[in-house]
Amino acid sequence: MDKIYTQSLVSLRIDNTIQALRQSALERHIPVMDDQTLQYLLVYLSSLRPKKILEIGTAVGLSAAAMLTVCPDAHVTTIEIDEERYIEAKKNLSDLGFSDRVTCHLGDAGEILSMMDAKYDFVFLDGPKAQYPRYMPELKRMLDKGGVVFADDVLLFGWVSGQTPTPEKHKLFVKKMREYLQNLTEDKDFLTSVIDVGDGVAVSVKR
Repeated sequence: MDKIYTQSLVSLRIDNTIQALRQSALERHIPVMDDQTLQYLLVYLSSLRPKKILEIGTAVGLSAAAMLTVCPDAHVTTIEIDEERYIEAKKNLSDLGFSDRVTCHLGDAGEILSMMDAKYDFVFLDGPKAQYPRYMPELKRMLDKGGVVFADDVLLFGWVSGQTPTPEKHKLFVKKMREYLQNLTEDKDFLTSVIDVGDGVAVSVKR
């Protein structure tokens, strides 16, 4: 009941064009962040104001666009494995006027991250969930001290917490996500909080 009440209080204020594109993506069954999680992300970013953002999981570019809107001095580097979504994301970001503030990579994030040597002060992790543990060593290497990893969908559908029985075909996902969360909470180089917003968010600050 409390979650229903808090969801009712969400007042997502984003550009009308971005909102229309989000609705279009939802209608085509393209995954976009739910309003409550996006609101939480944007509130967090509005306070932190990072300048170098890394995103894993571009989809069609709408979370990147929203982040750039609230962080006017930021540049986003984003990685997407699906070519059709990558092409659509580049078009959306260009149409929204963000071409010069975003770098889009097409390919497997695990492979691309291993070849990158840039430093970032904020990472938005929203790619393939079972790959989160694989990404984390590279993200840790690339994250500045005081930087943040904001991981979405860490409690998806209540499976990870055990609140809801896990379908057989998703048990590997749950195993990997529990591994990710345990590794983070036990890592002395991070201060981590797991928050019941949307389908679960883990926020980790590098010490």
